[in-house]
Amino acid sequence: MSSVAVTAQTAGSGAARAAARRRAAGKGPRGSHGYGAARRPGWVTYTVLAATVLISLFPLYFTLVLGSSTPQEIAQRAIPQWLPDASLFDRFAEIVTSDNVNFVKALTNSVIVSVTVAFAVVLFSTLAGYSFAKLRFRGRGPLLVFVIATMAVPTQLGIIPMYILMSEIGWIGKLQAVIVPALVSAFGVFWMTQYLSEALPYELIEAARVDGASMIRTFWHVALPAARPAAAMLALFTFVQQWTNFFWPSIVLNQDNPTLPLVVRMLQANYFVDYSLVMSGVFLVTLPLLVIFAILGRQLVAGIMQGAVKG
Repeated sequence: MSSVAVTAQTAGSGAARAAARRRAAGKGPRGSHGYGAARRPGWVTYTVLAATVLISLFPLYFTLVLGSSTPQEIAQRAIPQWLPDASLFDRFAEIVTSDNVNFVKALTNSVIVSVTVAFAVVLFSTLAGYSFAKLRFRGRGPLLVFVIATMAVPTQLGIIPMYILMSEIGWIGKLQAVIVPALVSAFGVFWMTQYLSEALPYELIEAARVDGASMIRTFWHVALPAARPAAAMLALFTFVQQWTNFFWPSIVLNQDNPTLPLVVRMLQANYFVDYSLVMSGVFLVTLPLLVIFAILGRQLVAGIMQGAVKG
């Protein structure tokens, strides 16, 4: 018996006629091969994607072009040249070996701050998210609302009290002044709470407790593996945020102990701003992030998709 006849018996003559038309057009039922699942994006989709990629890459391209040009060429034309040249590497060498800018120390400081803060935010946010999502205690709801409400408070409101506190404990000019205030993130707590609420079933927690696992062991062996995709994305976002953070480090750090964004400011702290040197410094600051995305981008997307698929 044909599929059209079966459709007529089970779903009626209208559905049978629709199935016959799809079959005549060379298409299968919805969700099967040939209709929906095997559908390929058209030229409009590829055109939009290509335009999006070009627009996203243009700032990077323009940075490299300006970094390859001289100040005189930049002053004469909006786009001094169409392609970067080898002089870009001379600008890189000038920045790295400059006596006015301690690039190696700034790079080391940025790595220490970004890695430490990313690790701490993931750890504490996952602990707090697990508590809010799966544990029952008095005041859980109001406390979570309070944590989320802190995201509405502008960062600038706490700068003066924070600076006074750092000055009182003698942390001005030290990396602790940048690391300690960023060890916990309200957004990270909210992110992990929402993710663990859906991704971690109560049955796994109950099974671990029945087997005699303690609260910490249950978190380490059950909750943390379940939270791995969201934790990876939170770590990446936090790392990028700290790597490019300029506002607070520019207040509490100095030229003797800078991070990479402060190096870019030091390159333009003159009466005459050499934009080719500044743009070269901007690219050097951005380059590690591009390498991280190129290496870990596919794994991060795969982890998110794995965590999003249920069943």
